[in-house]
Amino acid sequence: MAIEDKLATIRFNVDAEPHIRVNTGICETCREKDCLYICPVQNFTLAEDKLVFSWQGCVECGACRIACTAGAIEWAYPRGGFGVCLRYG
Repeated sequence: MAIEDKLATIRFNVDAEPHIRVNTGICETCREKDCLYICPVQNFTLAEDKLVFSWQGCVECGACRIACTAGAIEWAYPRGGFGVCLRYG
């Protein structure tokens, strides 16, 4: 099963308050930008050479926090009742 098919079975209850915060000041000095490649739902992108992060589709795997060796990512689980709900669809 392709990743797109698996992601179609996920439901999100998006909180207005992000559960992941990215210090883009640190990102500007990062050469590797591993977050661009590690996130399975591609929530990290580059726009005009600046890192852009969108937490709304996060599947809460924590891979970005582990991959970021610069310490730019502050990651926590969403508040109760919010976040990803698996095996829907």
